[in-house]
Amino acid sequence: MKYKLLVLDIDGTLLNNQKEISPRTLAALLKVQQMGVHIVLASGRPTHGVMPIAEKLELNHYGGYILSYNGGQIINVQTGERLFEKRIDPEWLPYFEKKAKKNGFAIFTYHKDFILTNQPDNPYVVQEAQLNNMQVTGVDHFAEAVDFAPCKCMLASDDEEALAGLESHWKKRLDGVLEAFRSEPYFLEVVPQFINKGNTLGVLLTQLDIRPEEVVAIGDGVCDVAMLQLAGVGIAMGNAEDSVKACVDKTTLSNEEEGVAVAVERVILAEIRPADVPLDQLNMRAKHALMGNLGIQYTYASEGRVEATMPVDERTRQPFGILHGGATLALAETVAGLGSMILAQPDEIVVGMQVSGNHMSSAHEGDTVRAVGTIIHKGRSSHVWNVDVFTSTDKLVSSIRVVNSILKKK
Repeated sequence: MKYKLLVLDIDGTLLNNQKEISPRTLAALLKVQQMGVHIVLASGRPTHGVMPIAEKLELNHYGGYILSYNGGQIINVQTGERLFEKRIDPEWLPYFEKKAKKNGFAIFTYHKDFILTNQPDNPYVVQEAQLNNMQVTGVDHFAEAVDFAPCKCMLASDDEEALAGLESHWKKRLDGVLEAFRSEPYFLEVVPQFINKGNTLGVLLTQLDIRPEEVVAIGDGVCDVAMLQLAGVGIAMGNAEDSVKACVDKTTLSNEEEGVAVAVERVILAEIRPADVPLDQLNMRAKHALMGNLGIQYTYASEGRVEATMPVDERTRQPFGILHGGATLALAETVAGLGSMILAQPDEIVVGMQVSGNHMSSAHEGDTVRAVGTIIHKGRSSHVWNVDVFTSTDKLVSSIRVVNSILKKK
């Protein structure tokens, strides 16, 4: 497999303007994970705000990562393990609060599933809480109320000129200790020194023993530039600023035009060859699905031919000890499904339509049957597979016809 890691910014990249993942994008990202590529969600959001998106993409099933707080944390979604974290010394908080009060800014930070702030009614604070599904807790004395080391601190205001002035001052005042930058015209963020998406992605690559050239990264904002430049292939969204587009190798469509799906289909999925299909990973990840519950294991895959095995045991036999016909049909659909997925274009999805079988002989408990699927019709809208099922002594048990419908992603 040429690429091992796909790194995605969230807002303005993965999500459309309604903060949704389109069906086409979801299908592309599930398929790329099935092919063995791990996903990293890299965002300025807190971990709590990223987790529902990670679960929708099934990162907990496929083994993905959250890079949150613009690089302040790395979380292994599958295990919940915190792989990296860097926080702000709380001694800085009285200084931040003093500057916020002087300018009339809202100041806030994140903790678990809530936001602590001196202005709980500030529209930008409320918007941030809603975006991340967090509660807002208002406090009179911010620095005293924050009895923990935060991953980042935020100031919010409509006065963009005042925020820009404080940003310029803090870049000098905090230099060598903390980083200050505006992530939005109305937000000024403070994070620990050297924390950005690129540096923290570098930490993750070292831990995973992955080379930058094995990484594809997609983003739209100035905060994404460091990770886009680190990746072997950096891709800017069509809605990105020109300064971001100037820093990358490729540009895709906007987040309203499913730019992530288009990029993944063209750069990753279109390059996958049958020999690249990670059968061991597919077998491992299917252990809790029907395939895994029946003991089915892929053993071979090429363009137009797929093989798999299935034990005849208490899961797949009839009460009197011979292979159940329904389990045999499930085996055939499993084989033909992978075969069509390999043959389908990156912008296509596979839907099983029909399965019919003829059973010639029986297989008995204790045996392991082998299914051999071969393509007999490859049309633009359908694939027809013949799947023969044999015993371990090569006796033909069943011959099964599977029809898959091939649909364009919308």
